Amino acid sequence: MSIIDNLKTIKDNIKEVCVQQGRSEQDVNIVAVTKYVSIETARNALDAGLEHLGENRAEVAVEKWEALQPRGKWHFIGSLQSRKVKQIVGKYQYLHSLDRLSLAKELDKRLKDNEVLNCFIQVNVSGEESKAGLHPDQLEKFISDLAVYKKIRVVGLMTMAPFYEDPELTRPTFKGLRELRDHIQALQLDHAPCTELSMGMSNDFKVAIEEGATYVRIGSALVGRE
Repeated sequence: MSIIDNLKTIKDNIKEVCVQQGRSEQDVNIVAVTKYVSIETARNALDAGLEHLGENRAEVAVEKWEALQPRGKWHFIGSLQSRKVKQIVGKYQYLHSLDRLSLAKELDKRLKDNEVLNCFIQVNVSGEESKAGLHPDQLEKFISDLAVYKKIRVVGLMTMAPFYEDPELTRPTFKGLRELRDHIQALQLDHAPCTELSMGMSNDFKVAIEEGATYVRIGSALVGRE
């Protein structure tokens, strides 16, 4: 199937879930994860009407941005080493993997005075050792400590659920992130409005949306793998 066909199927699924949940489908943003596909396929994704593209390796992320900008809104969704920050600042508008103060400090240093980076804090809700991210108990203090970095805006939280054949088993992870988001949002912090939830991928995005996802990161079900 083509990207256009895949996108229609995914949008239909999103609409169905949103109707069931009493949500607007406009509240759910699709991030096309293009890390396993060529620049040409990423261009095809933009041509199909997708707006958000996600990459997870700095060098490839820059190559795709250079080839395709000014089109698209760019999301860095992988772990970012501090020494590679300079490669993505000024190019990528979103970072989905903020999980340490040393990274925040480097981002704040590298961003220009008039730049603000939209960041999701990565939280390891499931507790899997293989997953990056903060322990939920560390989240509130971490967000408080970020207040000194004026070029970082905490727009929301991100998590990765364990892979299960039955997507329903991911629900506790997504519910847990939503509850954390609601707690932080209630604090009404200027630097951390924390309105968004980045959660859900190709196999479990419908469950994630049922639990409140506003950004879903979809790769293979949308653009395939090459």
